[in-house]
Amino acid sequence: MTESNLLHELIAHSARRTPEALALTHGSASLSYGELERLVAQLAAGLMRRGLQRGERVAIYLEKRFECVIASFAAPAAGAVFVPLNPLLKPEQVAFIMQDCDVRVLVTSPDRAGLLAPVLGLCPALRQLVLTDEAAPRERPAIDVPCLDWREVLDGPAQAGHRVIDTDMAAILYTSGSTGRPKGVVLSHRNMVAGAKSVASYLENTAQDTLLAALPLSFDAGFSQLTTAFHVGARVVLLNYLLPRDVLKAMEREKVTGLTAVPPLYIQLAQLDWPSSVAERLRYFANTGGRMPRETLGLLRQRAPDSLPYLMYGLTEAFRSTYLPPAEVDRRPDSIGKAIPNAEILVLREDGSPCEAEEPGELVHRGALVGLGYWNDAEKTAERYRLLPKGAPGREAGLQLPEYAVFSGDTVRRDAEGFLYFIGRRDEMIKTSGYRVSPTEVEEILYATKMVGECVAFGVDHASLGQVIQVIATAPEASSSLDIAGLLAECRRRMPAYMVPAGVEQQNGPLPRNPNGKIDRKLLSAAWLERASA
Repeated sequence: MTESNLLHELIAHSARRTPEALALTHGSASLSYGELERLVAQLAAGLMRRGLQRGERVAIYLEKRFECVIASFAAPAAGAVFVPLNPLLKPEQVAFIMQDCDVRVLVTSPDRAGLLAPVLGLCPALRQLVLTDEAAPRERPAIDVPCLDWREVLDGPAQAGHRVIDTDMAAILYTSGSTGRPKGVVLSHRNMVAGAKSVASYLENTAQDTLLAALPLSFDAGFSQLTTAFHVGARVVLLNYLLPRDVLKAMEREKVTGLTAVPPLYIQLAQLDWPSSVAERLRYFANTGGRMPRETLGLLRQRAPDSLPYLMYGLTEAFRSTYLPPAEVDRRPDSIGKAIPNAEILVLREDGSPCEAEEPGELVHRGALVGLGYWNDAEKTAERYRLLPKGAPGREAGLQLPEYAVFSGDTVRRDAEGFLYFIGRRDEMIKTSGYRVSPTEVEEILYATKMVGECVAFGVDHASLGQVIQVIATAPEASSSLDIAGLLAECRRRMPAYMVPAGVEQQNGPLPRNPNGKIDRKLLSAAWLERASA
């Protein structure tokens, strides 16, 4: 198999091996590897003809469709950096990300561009919009930024991209941060290609596989469906689904052999009757984004008894860290497994020394998958990406150059056989529906409504969603009562669905503070849980 070093080479090398093999399917249409390679090259050349420079950022704000994938690989093929934006994000959130990383080009549809029109003025670096659907001049959104049609950008002579190497930036994936603002995880070509090779090796992907892309492509695990498939020449089916049954229909129709999803979707799928053809063809199902409930795992294995279950743990900052081999699932279903190929997972004490067996410590990831830090955020980068201490495994005393690793903030333990078990998170991130949500980000949006005085958000365990968001708030100064129904309606207008609080409780102010003068989130959440369980 030809070696790939740069992200777009995953497509190019598969195209050279089997140009007629199908690479992508969306609805009733498909693209072969040869066609996909050609379109990626055409878009990369078109962006360069319009002045795109090495390392500049290209944002993509689209649902899963061919253009979304083409743009994601064309930007790095040109020597630039792609920034995938979750299509569920609201305009204000999109504008923050685009402003944060100085996006030069935005690839989107006319409808989505119209939604963004009021906030694009907040993005001074934005130079061009590429609109994926043809729109008559009178239907184009009223935007001051020059708009180009997708086909117009594709039309033109071939042109080689700027020279880049595998340690250069390829992508910035934004994830919620504990400060309330999304953090941009910078990934290199090496990070993404090494991740593709590692995952494809333990999932034993081949060119005969058909993978279902059910997760958002703005997720590392969602985008991984593309990279792992393209590495081996497999096919990816792009799916924007409304109901869990749509997933089963797609799996049946497209003869899917591999499915990666998050626990909330698996919980829903496990409750449905599976067509026999789905179970017969599905070679494996893989879990990411949170712990799979035992009951759900058992039901899934009943639905697809011949499918191999892979339980995984990962970090956007290092793509993926561990997996549990299917042969170990019955023996240790609560384990997150061992390190994936070409990665090393350490369990360290606070002083940096290795923990003994069964001793809790921090999970630390070292190796080729460790990202390049958070974009434009030195403080948060210093917290999460740190130098490995002397004496850490793999760090011999004679080594003079430092090595950075990802310190996850998660507490784990390692048993005597080397299998890891997740204990808890050190930060206050809320894991809901497979998303990591910052409570502070929720609070900032609540404050922006001007419908609360003080507020605090926290996660509450939920049987099917992992956690849901609960809010405690005081009424604004001008009112004696909180308009909870109105506040939730405003949240639905301003937030993605997964971020909308499941409940809001009014409390008389001021809310209690900790010794640092901050609202005491832990005290309030503990008191709420005590009341809820009484």
